Amino acid sequence: MQYLLFSFAIIFLLSSCSRIPEPIGYQYSTQEKMQAVHHWNVLSRDLANKINNELIRSDFLDTAVFVKETCGSEAEPCAENTTTDFNEGFRDLLITELVGFGIPTSAVADGEAIRVDYKVQVVYHQAGRIRTVRPGLLTALTTAVSVLRNAPAEIMAISLAAGIDYGNTTYAKTTNLEAIITTSMIFRNKYLFRSSDIYYINSADSHHYKGGRSSKEIQLTSTGESGIWRRN
Repeated sequence: MQYLLFSFAIIFLLSSCSRIPEPIGYQYSTQEKMQAVHHWNVLSRDLANKINNELIRSDFLDTAVFVKETCGSEAEPCAENTTTDFNEGFRDLLITELVGFGIPTSAVADGEAIRVDYKVQVVYHQAGRIRTVRPGLLTALTTAVSVLRNAPAEIMAISLAAGIDYGNTTYAKTTNLEAIITTSMIFRNKYLFRSSDIYYINSADSHHYKGGRSSKEIQLTSTGESGIWRRN
């Protein structure tokens, strides 16, 4: 009898406890990893195209733009020797692309020009990173192996080579660092355009994006038992 009462008490306590939502991962997605200056150029070309489209849409075809070098804040210019490789390289690449689009681009700050600002925020994750394969990939590979098991050696060799090529084009090493690159068009203290792009970056290459006041790094740490993650 005492055992039954004890069991009922345990069941009652368990049933009365508040349940928390079950944690699940996001659906499969991809995010580009920036690993070369060429990738900076790809970003600058994409932004120049967006800026050109916004100038056309807003009827600012004859208004000059000025790309301002900023370090972590749109209100503060870069002090001497505080910029980064990315800040310098990206500014030059963006100006080149803007000129290539035929956009009137000013070499000096002008009160009547549209100001283009950009900044970099580096985020460091302390938690382990889990990678998954593209949905359906394992099924496709397994099916291909099953279909080709009796195929001639030449066909199997071609299939194996194709699989290796696919793996090479999709492989990227896991990293705990990400960069948020934000670009803005400002005219008379109002935003005309704003774009934020997120990339993985290599830990060993983080100095390209941060240093001095040129960027802000956010480290996420756990407070302990509460399970809440806060900025350092």
